[in-house]
Amino acid sequence: MTRTLSTDIGGRMSLTQRILIAMGLGLILGALLQWIALPQEHFVNAFVLNGVIDAGGKIFITLLKMLVVPLVFVSLVCGAASLGDTGSVGRLGGKTIGLYLLTTAIAVSMAMLIALTTDPGLGGESVNQIQPATAYEPKTAPSVKDTLINVVPGNPIAAMADGKMLQVILFALLFGLALSKAGTSGQKLRSFFTDLNEVMMRLITMIIALTPIGVFCLMTQLGATLGLAEIAKVAMYFATIVIALLAHAALVYPLLLKSLTGLSPLAFLAKMREPLLVAFSTSSSGATLPVTLRTVEHKLGVPNNVASFAVPLGATINMDGTAIMQGVATVFIAQFYGIDLGLTALLTVVLTATLASIGTAAVPGVGLITLTLVLDQVGLPVEGIALIIGVARLLDMLRTAVNVTGDATVATVVASSENQLDRDVFNAPDQQAAA
Repeated sequence: MTRTLSTDIGGRMSLTQRILIAMGLGLILGALLQWIALPQEHFVNAFVLNGVIDAGGKIFITLLKMLVVPLVFVSLVCGAASLGDTGSVGRLGGKTIGLYLLTTAIAVSMAMLIALTTDPGLGGESVNQIQPATAYEPKTAPSVKDTLINVVPGNPIAAMADGKMLQVILFALLFGLALSKAGTSGQKLRSFFTDLNEVMMRLITMIIALTPIGVFCLMTQLGATLGLAEIAKVAMYFATIVIALLAHAALVYPLLLKSLTGLSPLAFLAKMREPLLVAFSTSSSGATLPVTLRTVEHKLGVPNNVASFAVPLGATINMDGTAIMQGVATVFIAQFYGIDLGLTALLTVVLTATLASIGTAAVPGVGLITLTLVLDQVGLPVEGIALIIGVARLLDMLRTAVNVTGDATVATVVASSENQLDRDVFNAPDQQAAA
């Protein structure tokens, strides 16, 4: 039996390998279709690219999103019920939210420092000739007061139907705490939710097996529509954000992990391959949530009661990658329009970008909406967002990967601080099943 299992795992490619191959093939096919430049009404574009492939990518993301609300609710109820017995909900919540806000503040501060060093909006004639990629009509960003009020669900069922994750999280926490205080009746329901959580994990495994197909479709669409000319126009802006994102992911998170837990950052990043690839492909922390939660629990050794609290909360309020984009974009737009940002304005950007990350939906492109709030706070023209829309999609992919890394890092650090991290699981070799 052991020999058969080993042969099966060793004889087939791991899920990570299949995702990487699918990603590469998709980008190549998409770039080839863009290079051939067939008419839109051609069979290949109309039926294959904009039909079958586009539908495949959207179905894959929808399948992942289908899991998010029930998974968050069920796992968080289980976690809150367990934490309610020990009375550690408040302590764990304070640590988690505090770390998320700290990393976001560091992210936007570092991004602005890098941007002020590289001066992405002062690139001379080529930058000054940039024309807006498209017209931009800013949406009203919610105030901090409205964000806090909207955390409380007036109708929990409606909140689940609408995917309002902060409301779902709050209701699940309260419901789980009530279970821990409800005696025999609560114990019966806790057993039900524990079994239901196991079923959800099995469902996640089934859908994750489809990841290479979904990634292939998404990457083909990206390769066919990626505007290299738009990247060239704002190359310094693009490069500045990429540098800041890589610095945050490769320096801040590893230092945080090493200093607070003593664990190996390299082992951590190696085990985060699958969530990072899914995050990069979907550009959505919410869609990646099932994969992240599965990895954090089964590969990093974070117990369910911590992971089910920290990871969904992080997918909702931890937007370090988005904060980096907002910091660099603010400096870029200010320099482009020749507006000087003083120290007060820079500090305002840090505070506003950090607070704006709370309650931001974990979906592609939402960073542009919250950017309007940041620009308004420092008196910059919101119309400047139109300058950077052309590269927003590709940067969305990178930002989401950073956000997901932050979610897993904080969950691991919090579990370690509570002496609940299974270090044997974290340090164990990453044996990836082929399924």
